[in-house]
Amino acid sequence: MKQTEQRKSIVMGATSGIGLEVVKVLASKGWQVGIAGRRDDVLQRIMAQVPQVVAAQSIDITRDDAPRQLQALIDRMGGIDLYFHSSGIGYQNPDLDADKELRTVETNAVGFTRMVDAVFSYFAQQPEHEGHIAVISSIARTKGLGAAPAYSATKRYVSHYLECLSQLRAIRHLRHIHIHDIRPGFVRTPLIADGNHYPMQLDPERVAQSIVQGIERNRPVITIDWRYRLLVAGWTLLPRWLWVRLPVATQ
Repeated sequence: MKQTEQRKSIVMGATSGIGLEVVKVLASKGWQVGIAGRRDDVLQRIMAQVPQVVAAQSIDITRDDAPRQLQALIDRMGGIDLYFHSSGIGYQNPDLDADKELRTVETNAVGFTRMVDAVFSYFAQQPEHEGHIAVISSIARTKGLGAAPAYSATKRYVSHYLECLSQLRAIRHLRHIHIHDIRPGFVRTPLIADGNHYPMQLDPERVAQSIVQGIERNRPVITIDWRYRLLVAGWTLLPRWLWVRLPVATQ
């Protein structure tokens, strides 16, 4: 990735959690940052507080017009080098509340696809310009979690879709496009502030630093941190018949 102060990024889901922390890290490294999310008042407050945030756009990724809003933000910035997607929701939902499950799918799968396809097409039309697409998936993509069915399933979808896009860029000879699958564990953000127990919680500031460092080093898969790398390695060794009998991630 080029190392000049003209680097430009858009952070989708910038109003809280990992997205907000990534905004701060990018700004500290001299990036020009555009921010997007549903809460316009929060976006404006961030823009006033962080000088390197040069543009903001209220975008709801579950709406059909979201790609058009994203393109308007890209145009206002004069182009981008990085699209960082941190929009996501999730619940522990062992009772299978249908509304929670469907909202999770609409945001984490449908909304993600809508936005990432749009930005992939944007970068594809500019073969002379390197573009990076970085998306938060999760270690939850490793195995199906009975206490959070839609969440873990959509994170598997996100990770698999990014792998597909990585192969598609090779098929279409779009080697100027770089795909980053970011897999954190439990990060101390509002997403897990639901009263349930989450072990090995990670500090969001340090997670954001690791994410940006991984993107700048052009790592296709970024698993944070070493404890979760070991955990995921262990999970992958378990056969399905054993995994489905384990009370993992229950309330």
